[in-house]
Amino acid sequence: MVLLSLVASHRDLDLTVLERLSSDVHAVGRELVAASPSIAGAVVLATCNRFELYLDVDDAAHTPEARTAVAGTVAARSGYDAERVAAHLAVQTGTDSAAHLFAVASGLESMVVGEREIAGQVRRALTTARTDGTTTSALEGLFQAASRVSRAVEASTGLGSTGRSVVGVALDIAERELADWSDVRCVLVGTGSYAGASLAALKARGCRDVRVYSPSGRAAPFAAARGVAAVPADVELADELAGVDLVVACSGAAGAVLTVDALAEARAGSATPLTVVDLALRHDVDPGVRALPGVRLVSLTTVAEHAPAEHGAVLEARRVVESAARAYEAERRVREWNPAVLAERTRVLGGLESALTALPDEARDERAERALRRRTRSALHGPTVQAREAARAGDAAAYAAALAELAAIPVPALTPTR
Repeated sequence: MVLLSLVASHRDLDLTVLERLSSDVHAVGRELVAASPSIAGAVVLATCNRFELYLDVDDAAHTPEARTAVAGTVAARSGYDAERVAAHLAVQTGTDSAAHLFAVASGLESMVVGEREIAGQVRRALTTARTDGTTTSALEGLFQAASRVSRAVEASTGLGSTGRSVVGVALDIAERELADWSDVRCVLVGTGSYAGASLAALKARGCRDVRVYSPSGRAAPFAAARGVAAVPADVELADELAGVDLVVACSGAAGAVLTVDALAEARAGSATPLTVVDLALRHDVDPGVRALPGVRLVSLTTVAEHAPAEHGAVLEARRVVESAARAYEAERRVREWNPAVLAERTRVLGGLESALTALPDEARDERAERALRRRTRSALHGPTVQAREAARAGDAAAYAAALAELAAIPVPALTPTR
């Protein structure tokens, strides 16, 4: 097994490129596992600022084949050619791949360093892969370890407990042009996890007048469960924007739910300034609305430009992540290399027990048998520990030597005691 990750993020790519790469993301994982014999499992992590694939590949020799399959599958959905897709996806394996996912889950690779939402997105990516039937024990272990590392980072550094998030930074930027939050009239577009986080952040700031609009028609149950009003399903979004101070859009719909022309018509003759926060990677709001009089647009690009800088806690968090990645990789090697050790131990101990069982009752001596078992286990103990420590350290030569020592231990010869 080889862990292979292919990563595209806001650090290296324009968000419009990420949007195209992220098209129909979960179908990518299903298709890769179904069509590629060398790919045993896949987990797709797609957020507002990253597109990442984690693959369980059956052999290191097959990683180029897996990369080619990914490029072709993503190209078919994004409209880019396979060569361009391959150029956009940074490749990592082994410890580097684990360290990257641990850093992502801990919020260290986010637009807003230390954000809280990403840990939940990592968990949901694994849950979706389970539903799709594309996980493996290796990927399960990796993603569960990432969640543990995220909690360890928060516990040891405080990152994530300060409430920083993409939503929080976006609202910080938006409030510079708003009146008192208690007087703000807001329309929230979307009903997913980001919409839930946005609504909670709005309420925490004191915003009381929030109406929920859903392009998919799910506004009513979402709003009812959270004590706010819903825009009726038969009402167009633009018709709800007269006199509104703030729009927070995070539906992730395929295509803009608010166009320049629709907003211009809705605001005809209005003197009320409007702040539009668009947190959808695929742009819920046409970016051209920023040119309309009285309209201010806060996008993910704006958030990236205003995100808090790194500080001492982040440096400590990175040390936690790097240490955890090394420990994870060491334990993975122990699990991967251990079957050969267990086979030698089973050969000796199993052979001994079979020989003892075959002895006639009159030839058995319980005390002598216990002593023989102790001596045999003692002979196996040293090279077993050496082999596992060598595996943990990645020392193939020392592992081979310890395994050879185990292989040289014979099944004890039995001498009748009576």
